[in-house]
Amino acid sequence: MGFDVDSTTDEVVAGIDLSGRTVVVTGATSGLGKETARALASVGADVVLCGRDDAKGQAAADEIQGATRYQHLDLADLAGLRTAADELLASIERLDVLVNNAGVMACPLGRTADGFELQFGTNHLGHFLLTARLVPLLMASVPARIVNLSSQGHLIAGVDLADPNYEHRDYDKWEAYGQAKTANVLFTRELERRFGDHGLRAYAVHPGMVMTELGRHLDRSDLEGITQKAGNLPSTGPSRRMKQVDTGASTQVWAATADDIPGGAYLADVAVCDQLAGHARDDEAAARLWALSEELVGEPFPSWPGAH
Repeated sequence: MGFDVDSTTDEVVAGIDLSGRTVVVTGATSGLGKETARALASVGADVVLCGRDDAKGQAAADEIQGATRYQHLDLADLAGLRTAADELLASIERLDVLVNNAGVMACPLGRTADGFELQFGTNHLGHFLLTARLVPLLMASVPARIVNLSSQGHLIAGVDLADPNYEHRDYDKWEAYGQAKTANVLFTRELERRFGDHGLRAYAVHPGMVMTELGRHLDRSDLEGITQKAGNLPSTGPSRRMKQVDTGASTQVWAATADDIPGGAYLADVAVCDQLAGHARDDEAAARLWALSEELVGEPFPSWPGAH
């Protein structure tokens, strides 16, 4: 069945049976993450909803039909993240899909518990460390996949590998957002290069413009800025009209379930999308970002026999 910009999550999973599969979704207490968890649980998956707000997380797990549970996870605190990852590994026997959905967008300059710029630290470094901790179980469960939420916002900026945390340059919240979303794409490319041939595939997703809690830091001038930036983007490519949550989450649900998507692909509107900036296609930058990320989080990403 062909899908398009108007396809919903329920349409994407129609006829699919995920019984016996385990999925972990970050940022699953609301918005796109919660809808992704709901859709996958509706067709039999055991879904672990990860988030920072325990009350909202437990409420979401209780609300969603099917086998779901909540796991506290704060991507902006590496020590706590390590504890959460250990708890996850102790509680599940397999992991078929990791959906790195959580994120922050265009927030004022802030720092994570470890001193990283908040958007880069949360959207990329937190997910980098979480994935590193979970990749042995993903590899033990192959065929498996990792879905990283990026954005068309990656077109705004590449990753400044010399100063990713804005310690020596003026902070611009949209530039920082673009950097973090480019990091998500580069991480996807390097994951695919290292693990794709061994049954662990990786995908980067642009969900489209969806008004969720991701935009909680935005005011009227920010919304006008989004419109202006959208006007400066290429006229072709992903739809710019506002989506509902069920159509916004459909691409990541498709990435988590479809069998015929090329590994390492960038996806939008439930299709492979070729509107990818040159700085997000740079495999040398992807390798350098990987090495820098290992240095910043303070531990190596697990290697695998035969991995490139």
